[in-house]
Amino acid sequence: MKSNKFVKMLSIPYVLWAVAFIIIPLLMVFYYGFSNKEGKFTFTNILSIFQAVHFKSLYLALLLALISTVICILLAYPLALILSSMKGKNDHLIVFIFILPMWMNFLLRTLAWQTLLENDGVINNVLQFLHLPTLHIINTPAAIVFGMIYNFLPFMVLPLYNVINKIDQNTINAARDLGANYWQTLFHVIFPLSIPGIISGITMVFVPSLTTFVVSEMLGGSKILLIGNVIEQEFTQNSNWHLGSGLSIVLMIFIIISMVITSVFDKEGEGNAL
Repeated sequence: MKSNKFVKMLSIPYVLWAVAFIIIPLLMVFYYGFSNKEGKFTFTNILSIFQAVHFKSLYLALLLALISTVICILLAYPLALILSSMKGKNDHLIVFIFILPMWMNFLLRTLAWQTLLENDGVINNVLQFLHLPTLHIINTPAAIVFGMIYNFLPFMVLPLYNVINKIDQNTINAARDLGANYWQTLFHVIFPLSIPGIISGITMVFVPSLTTFVVSEMLGGSKILLIGNVIEQEFTQNSNWHLGSGLSIVLMIFIIISMVITSVFDKEGEGNAL
């Protein structure tokens, strides 16, 4: 009994933290999202997502987030396979080196890509030195996708590596003993068993890609508005908390859908990152 009371006392700071920084802010978002400036209940802020400028920014955000997620899967899956095949031979060191840039501030990492992709940046200077055609990527959707992939790729690698590394080697050996070659083993054994990691990785990449505004602000040059940029401007520039909250609630719907999908395909939490 005393131990249970002690545990409950230890949980009090976390409960207070959750109430102060999660529950109360969420309640404020819902209050502003479902009310107008007079404080009256309304769905106008939610339905404003169907306005041309807002719907276009949502569509573009969904498109770029989807492209970034697909590319992250294509890059992360082979890397996760290579790391898991090492089985203790410096695999944790390589994973550590891979996630080391994540210790750097998010803004600094994005600023580094801005320096690389600028018309007179590092990449174009190297291309000019080699007498090759220069690239004009900055302030385009391609630059935003580059930034998303760089910043969120580790969130795809870690859950994939975690799941693939847990696959029993005896299962793979059994497939080989039954005559399956490498590709048959990959598509019929490893891939199905790694689906929880894929779903978890998709969620961890797609959601921040969809809601980001820093990457599009810095690499898009404020010329390409994603839904995150629209929401940020409503709060900081237009001081329209009602509209900003309403659009935020729309994004919450996508986040909830992603969480539901993850819970369905990864019931045991096998895809959780290390």
